Amino acid sequence: MKAFFILSVLIISGFVSTAGAQTHLSVPTGRTAATIDLQSADGVRQVKGQWRYSDTKIVEVDFTGPGPDGQPTGTPVKTYDYTPHAGGADFDDSRWEAIEPTSLSKRRGYGRLGFNWYRIKLTIPESVGDFDPSGSTAVFETSLDDYAEIWVDGELVRSLGQSGGSVVSGWNAPNRLTIARNLKPGQQIQLAIFGINGPLSNPPTNFIWMRYAKLEFFKGEMGPVALVPSEVNVEVVRKDPAINQIVGPNPKIFKLAEGFKFTEGPIWVNKDGGYLLFSDPNSNVIYKYQPHNNEAGSLTVFRSPSGYSGADIAEYGQPGSNGLTLDREGRLTINEHGNHRVARLEDDGEVTVLAQSYQGKRLNSPNDLVYRSDGTLFFTDPPFGLPKFFADPRKALPFSGVYSIYQGQLQLVSKDFKGPNGIAFSPDEEYLYIGNWDEKQKVVMRYEVNADATLKNGKLFFDMTHAPGEDALDGIKVDQKGNLYVSGPGGLWIISSEGKHLGTVIAPKHIHNMAWGDEDGKTLYLCARSGLYRMRLNVAGVRP
Repeated sequence: MKAFFILSVLIISGFVSTAGAQTHLSVPTGRTAATIDLQSADGVRQVKGQWRYSDTKIVEVDFTGPGPDGQPTGTPVKTYDYTPHAGGADFDDSRWEAIEPTSLSKRRGYGRLGFNWYRIKLTIPESVGDFDPSGSTAVFETSLDDYAEIWVDGELVRSLGQSGGSVVSGWNAPNRLTIARNLKPGQQIQLAIFGINGPLSNPPTNFIWMRYAKLEFFKGEMGPVALVPSEVNVEVVRKDPAINQIVGPNPKIFKLAEGFKFTEGPIWVNKDGGYLLFSDPNSNVIYKYQPHNNEAGSLTVFRSPSGYSGADIAEYGQPGSNGLTLDREGRLTINEHGNHRVARLEDDGEVTVLAQSYQGKRLNSPNDLVYRSDGTLFFTDPPFGLPKFFADPRKALPFSGVYSIYQGQLQLVSKDFKGPNGIAFSPDEEYLYIGNWDEKQKVVMRYEVNADATLKNGKLFFDMTHAPGEDALDGIKVDQKGNLYVSGPGGLWIISSEGKHLGTVIAPKHIHNMAWGDEDGKTLYLCARSGLYRMRLNVAGVRP
């Protein structure tokens, strides 16, 4: 079955509009639509906030000295750190001192060489005076005596040569940065301000204090933006020495774009210089991101709507596409939530529907997918794209299935899961891994794959049910050595082909799905909630 899908401007090229490209420092200019004084009781009350404060302590810690490669691969050494590390969005500051906003200018700390933290969680109000902040851009500005760094929602973003914004701007200079775009009333934003007494080489005989703090709102261009690749904070929990062969001793994650509602289902297309396609199912859009080395990449809308255009679309939280992949001919295959189907985009712009019903009942909301090298497609079908999930009246099937399309025929291969989600093959295609999005059973199952694309001997491969963290299992990818990369509770879990937990990558925002990209396949592109990121690894991945 084929249906012709018309985009608003172009089909053949795949583009309909262009999003912005800028540095993270770029803040709106011109007239401010509204301002909230966060140094006043009324202002803090308006954002339902509470300033909290903590001093820090410098502590001696173990580390590793520089090796021949210039990285921390040498001999064990002692060095210094500070505590607490309080930039994280989920850091518990409930036992910190609650301070009045009018006391921000009070001198704090112990003088000389010193650091401290100020934290506040903001809730965007329904209105600021007569101004409705919906869709606007929020800018935070402050000035500390003497320096400051600003964490936003657990993230410290910095780009090469940056001055100001999230990092130190200058001697007693203000920090001013965009903290959120496309605002929604009720949205929460966690700020953590790290105060520094300076100059560091000549510790002063005074103390740290905040001159002012304000939140400004600007009407402006809506939509996500591409950034100059900007490094963010990352933690790697190393559970086994084998992780060191995968993730180097000085890991880096770079933020590439921000301002999405939710990023998902990425796939690297290795032509025309190479580019990434990924979904924003909440916005009903597929985006195209083309990197430009260390400059801001190109971010464009590739397809809109991407998964649904029905009259009841307003009822859907995620009407758009989710998982994306390529077939043997390089054609884009799309899981369309709202349309309850799996479709393939042809070179001439037509859409071929590959699957939309099973035994006369329409599918739930196809989620993730993977091709076998012979062209057989496997995909998962939980109800997460439906407005009411399992209780949605649109749900026609009494189960959440895993399917294959073998020689043109759709077949159900598993009903073992409540929420089948991520899916990936082992490098030799002997096994198929499937993850379960179920808070009561956070497991990865491994199946042997028959020649006719059916499954057998399903076994529990890895169980994360009791791991701390709210998220269940989402995307799964595999590298060429057979290691699994699983979006699980608390981060991106790296698991060996023998089922051993090697380590976990913890990014500022939870990673939900991934794709191997760049020419050598060693860059892992990361879809993490409202942002797009990348991380270089020492191994190449399995990709179409």
